[in-house]
Parts: sequence; structure tokens; C-alpha cells
Amino acid sequence: MTYAIIETGGKQIRVEPGRFYDIELLTNEPDEKVTIDSVLLVQHDGEVTIGQPLVTGATVEGTVMRHYRGRKVLVYKMKPKKKTRKKRGHRQEITRLMIDTITLNGAVFAAQGPTEEEVPVVDDTSAEEVETAPE
Repeated sequence: MTYAIIETGGKQIRVEPGRFYDIELLTNEPDEKVTIDSVLLVQHDGEVTIGQPLVTGATVEGTVMRHYRGRKVLVYKMKPKKKTRKKRGHRQEITRLMIDTITLNGAVFAAQGPTEEEVPVVDDTSAEEVETAPE
């Protein structure tokens, strides 16, 4: 299993190729490629590369899927016996990012390759042969 820990939007996220993640809003348009250079750790087949603070030559490439707003968070402040109440709401702007590749020094450790279609295996034995099998 190959993964990387990246820093984006003031948060550190563990990412794997072929999966999507919700991160802080990016300025890129949907279906646009994004390259993240702030990679803190890369792990590939048991070999761990740790940066101090960043791994040199490591990048994570992804595609912006869409932008949307998160769930509303209500903040309610009240001081008892003072008739003071404040109700505020906040919705965070979020970008959904699909991780395509993780590279280290030009070598692609993991890439989202084209998925092969599965062909169903047809059993050659017919239902009549199974029913008339000797006991």
C-alpha cells in the first residue's frame, strides 16, 4: 500500500491514489490538475521517506472534482440571567480532490491506472449434468 501525508489548508492529510478527499477550498476550476509539493511523508512497500520538514522531490498530483459548501455549524453564545444571546452560522467552502499519482524524485510510486473490465467466468458444466450426477 502506498500513501503520502500532505499539508494543505493548514491541515495534514493522509492520501492514497485513486481516492478522493475533501480539503479546504482551492482556487482551481473543476476537472483541472493540481500539484501539491508540501509532502511530509511518503510510504511505498514498507519503505518510508520522512521529510525535515518536507520530502524533497516528492509531489502529489490530483484532479479537482468539484467545489461545494460543507454542513452548517451553529454557534450559540448565551449569558445566563443577562438576556444576551448570539446565534451565528458558518458553512466551510470545500474542494473535493481526486488523488491521481504520488511521485518521488521523478519515479511514480503509485498511479491510478485504467481499470480493466472484469469478464464473468462461464462455468462449462450445465445444470443437467449437476442434477444427474451419480450418488
